[in-house]
Amino acid sequence: MSAKTFDMVVIGAGPGGYVAAIRGAQLGLRVAVVEREHMGGICLNWGCIPTKALLRSAEVFHLMHRAKEFGLKADGLGYDLDAVVARSRGVAKQLAGGVGHLLKKNKVTVIMGTAQLAAPGVVEVTTDKGVKRLEAPNIVLATGARARELPGLEADGQQVWTYRHALQPPHMPKRLLVIGSGAIGIEFASFYNTLGAEVTVVEVMDRVLPVEDAEISAFARKQFEKQGMVIRESTTVTKLNRQKGKVVAHLEKGRKTETLEVDTVISAVGIVGNVENLGLEALGVQIERTHVVTDAFCETTVPGLYAIGDLAGAPWLAHKASHEGVMVAEKIAGHKPHPVDPNSIAGCTYCHPQVASVGLTEAQAKEQGHDIKVGRFPFVGNGKAIALGEPEGMVKTVFDAKTGALLGAHMVGAEVTELIQGYVIGRQLETTEEDLMQTVFPHPTLSEMMHESVLDAWDRALHF
Repeated sequence: MSAKTFDMVVIGAGPGGYVAAIRGAQLGLRVAVVEREHMGGICLNWGCIPTKALLRSAEVFHLMHRAKEFGLKADGLGYDLDAVVARSRGVAKQLAGGVGHLLKKNKVTVIMGTAQLAAPGVVEVTTDKGVKRLEAPNIVLATGARARELPGLEADGQQVWTYRHALQPPHMPKRLLVIGSGAIGIEFASFYNTLGAEVTVVEVMDRVLPVEDAEISAFARKQFEKQGMVIRESTTVTKLNRQKGKVVAHLEKGRKTETLEVDTVISAVGIVGNVENLGLEALGVQIERTHVVTDAFCETTVPGLYAIGDLAGAPWLAHKASHEGVMVAEKIAGHKPHPVDPNSIAGCTYCHPQVASVGLTEAQAKEQGHDIKVGRFPFVGNGKAIALGEPEGMVKTVFDAKTGALLGAHMVGAEVTELIQGYVIGRQLETTEEDLMQTVFPHPTLSEMMHESVLDAWDRALHF
């Protein structure tokens, strides 16, 4: 079996892998990328993109019901779930095709097949035409992750779903139980609730959206409950009894147990890394809790072997994977990139209302010993929010009282997933409260609340 030689071989063409391959090629490296299923990975095909397309349909449907508030008339409102799903799949297909074009444009060799590490610097790819041997001094693992399945709660595709089933539902749920209130769980809860399902969300932690600032979680919970969701915190689903036409869920909180009858369950209880059948153990690659252990530059315990994205652990975000891919490609090409700082990566949840954050929560800042100043500004005090008919929301900022450093920013409300980037840039530039106070924000915009929240931390808010 003859071998093809490259400078870098990337295993996985998701948002980490394909970006790493493109950046490597831009820097003059000979690059190959191996993908076993879909260009664009889970993100483009079964994650970030198609869920946003579904949620956009739900948002429009929600606004249609509010037509009268805006002086408009809309009669005979309804939806075609198959058409909603078809649009979502079309969006995913368009973008996945775009990834293939970008790889071709940058002269990256694409090999469809299943990869395995045969030895240090050697990748064997099983394709439909046989086995191909690739050799490279640098190999980048970008194999991603999949839904975690707990014993007794495994998906069957009909009554119990993972995110994949929820993206192409076999039926519209009437009574839906969502297990887990992280980004995936709460986004699907929001989507199906808007379309009319009776939704119950069960969270094992003491609050929904548990990685967010406690104040933001509490605000979001109130909004979800206003929309008709039932939220059950500090609660565990111990068992699912699947019967004809229904699922009986056994819930446990403290020492109390009860049952809940639904027709559909979505399990969103985390992810596990795709570490199997890659040959990692034979090479001595360190793995902890299904994720590959790496240093600050994503290099594993085996020299020349890197792991990026979900495979390498939290935060499990596509933009983190992409940035790590660029960093690794630049390091391989002999540049001196900076390590990726997890605390400067924004998290966005596209439920209704949206939630976005970056940096430390108020509690984390206190735990780390900071003397802090906290600013808040409500959407109801902002002219653009009122004009949009979106008065429910809040912007919260956390500063170090001594240095004025922006430690964290947290938002809930309309379009906050777009607004958060302003604070991300601020943290990257090591901005202080003085810099943000002196910045002129345009009027009328939602972004003015970001300014007011900073002012409020120093008791200088003008409009509330």
